[in-house]
Amino acid sequence: MAGATLKEQCKALKLAQIPQIYLDIPYSDREQYLTDLFEAELDARRANRVKRLIKKAGFPVHKTLEDFDWKPVTLPETTSITDLTGLNFIERHENILALGAVGTGKTHLAIALGIRAYTEGKTVRFYRCLDLVNFLLESHRQGRLGKAMDALKKADLLIIDELGFVPLHRDGAELLFNVVAQAYERQSIIVTSNLQFGKWNTVLGDNRLTAALIDRLVHHAHILAFEGESYRLQKALSAIPDETS
Repeated sequence: MAGATLKEQCKALKLAQIPQIYLDIPYSDREQYLTDLFEAELDARRANRVKRLIKKAGFPVHKTLEDFDWKPVTLPETTSITDLTGLNFIERHENILALGAVGTGKTHLAIALGIRAYTEGKTVRFYRCLDLVNFLLESHRQGRLGKAMDALKKADLLIIDELGFVPLHRDGAELLFNVVAQAYERQSIIVTSNLQFGKWNTVLGDNRLTAALIDRLVHHAHILAFEGESYRLQKALSAIPDETS
């Protein structure tokens, strides 16, 4: 590639970041400069890989554990913050059930734990409950339910967000139960819900099915209680001018 520009050479060598960063790397000697330059390239590749994996997992937004507020969360005696953030529950095929009012941080925590798991090499799938059920129903209609269930089986961690917002059709509720039953003691599941267990039958539509689903989720589970007012509501209210001042 005689006469090729730096950009062209880097493209041929698949060093996408170097043309943008080589002027910003401090220089003291040749080895230091090249080492730091290539390390910056590798850092960019790792960051891009994480972004691709996060998109593949289906996360709607990027959330981290570093900016999560644990104050509204009551943990059971069976676990601790360190245990949760260390992802020990995944190694033990245990579940996390995050229950509480809308806007108290349940989805934030679920996503943040899922992203940490992904960055540590775990396979993660994130679904809003209704989206998962619709995916299963559509797969069933197209004769691809077995393939869809096999794909879900490969995940180390399944996240089912917002169970309780929309009542499910009986067929959809049964398919959701099949996912939970398939994962039982083989995978970890995180479920977030604004409903206490006693009201899940209003979503699933069948008392026996609800009891069976809860039984499989609760066994080997850490149940987190989220309390307090909605973060989003607090933020919205704080933006309203105080007319009394």
